[in-house]
Amino acid sequence: MNKLETKVILNKPAEKPLGAVIWLHGLGADYNDFVPIVPELRLPVSLKFVFPNAPVIPVTINNGFQMRAWYDILDMGDLHREVDERGILASISQINQLIEELVAEGFSYEQIVIAGFSQGGVISYYSGLNCANKLAGMLILSSYLPDISLLDLAQIKNKVGLPILICHGNQDPVVSMAYAKKATEHLQQLGLNYEWHEYPMQHSVCYDEIQAISHWLQKIYA
Repeated sequence: MNKLETKVILNKPAEKPLGAVIWLHGLGADYNDFVPIVPELRLPVSLKFVFPNAPVIPVTINNGFQMRAWYDILDMGDLHREVDERGILASISQINQLIEELVAEGFSYEQIVIAGFSQGGVISYYSGLNCANKLAGMLILSSYLPDISLLDLAQIKNKVGLPILICHGNQDPVVSMAYAKKATEHLQQLGLNYEWHEYPMQHSVCYDEIQAISHWLQKIYA
């Protein structure tokens, strides 16, 4: 398994970080995509942000054009119908490796947040819910949960109380809000609670959303 290349940002380099956030970008982007958000969060606590690069693979919906992707997208018309299970599982393994590296550095599992936008949010869902240990929280932005058969129900039993923040644009033409809502229905069926925020935006991030993420992170690391 190839190790993912990462970009690491410390929001307060002079202070020891109280926790770590692994933040996954969306389809076709790279690890620089969410770096500018770190200073905008204006966090009073010191955190280590780890931004991994997805591997470059051919993407079916883009005529096989190679780009950074956590898994192949086979059918944009129905994101649930055809799922690249092998690609998703490979990415989960690589994110698990990043989590274990942070633990080896001295962070506990309950100091690590997994975050992701769009495709990155899909991998964050699976990585956070299937992790053998309970993480500090799960941040899902403009995303969905394509195949619940990939969830390990035995692991989800110890996720009760896991802080989950889900944000979505109600004008999103890429991942419709219906997909995001379907994911929350699964969370409810699994007995998990979540915090939901929707914004008048498309497939993007807005200022109010960044403020909500900041408040959520501050509660976790209070």
